[in-house]
Amino acid sequence: MTNAKTLDHGQIRSVILEVIEGLKQQQYSHLQSGAVLQRAIDLLGRSGGLPTEQMLLACFYDLFRTGYLSWGHDIANPSPPFFHVTALGRGALAARGRDPANPDGYLSHLQRQAALSPVAESYIREALNTFNSACFKATAVMVGAAAESLVLGVRDALVAKLQAVGHAVPPGLSDWRIKRVLSAIEDAVVAKKATMPAVLFERLEANWPAFTHQIRTARNDAGHPVGVDPVTADEVHASLLIFPQLAGLAKQLADWIASEYA
Repeated sequence: MTNAKTLDHGQIRSVILEVIEGLKQQQYSHLQSGAVLQRAIDLLGRSGGLPTEQMLLACFYDLFRTGYLSWGHDIANPSPPFFHVTALGRGALAARGRDPANPDGYLSHLQRQAALSPVAESYIREALNTFNSACFKATAVMVGAAAESLVLGVRDALVAKLQAVGHAVPPGLSDWRIKRVLSAIEDAVVAKKATMPAVLFERLEANWPAFTHQIRTARNDAGHPVGVDPVTADEVHASLLIFPQLAGLAKQLADWIASEYA
């Protein structure tokens, strides 16, 4: 039972998803809102009274608004109280411990991958808030800014090392355009491929383009839109899921630069 005084929306969403996942594992074929809400309030505890119940209702309906759940079970039962889990929701249940719908679990997973700078962490926290408020264009911008912060952290480590060993700093590393910075980092690092651990180089080769994609999505698609819906819930959900991997790669790369790059 959760302490009512410490409840927040992230905890409540996590409990709702836990209840739904449990019902689906029990082969509960017809999900109904009343059954889920009753089980959720039993887990949360009733000592919080009406405020807790209203928070639970708000979080439950948020999952419909963000596309995790949808009303109706089938054509014969198309209306409330019946509902079903969407494809996006099924993905969330499969990775419930680290899905963006569970911000505490997501952040815990992220922190196990890498310690973020205060700047990157502030942006990714806001990305989780906007995602769970169905503000997907804002989420794309926030994730892109967090990814850009990771890139600049690697850039700073590389500049510091180049200066320490007396090498010239490529002009691209100080360019105001993040695309040029990305290219300059890649060129400088790939030039030292022979001294880089094979596993790290393979991760770099496979995942470095994802940095470019994250930032492009934020700056071009959401930041300079040409349509009403430049990004979708699925796209920003995928961006949030890949971000911890990028953070881990950025940390490994910065650590290697600091200790091995010459």
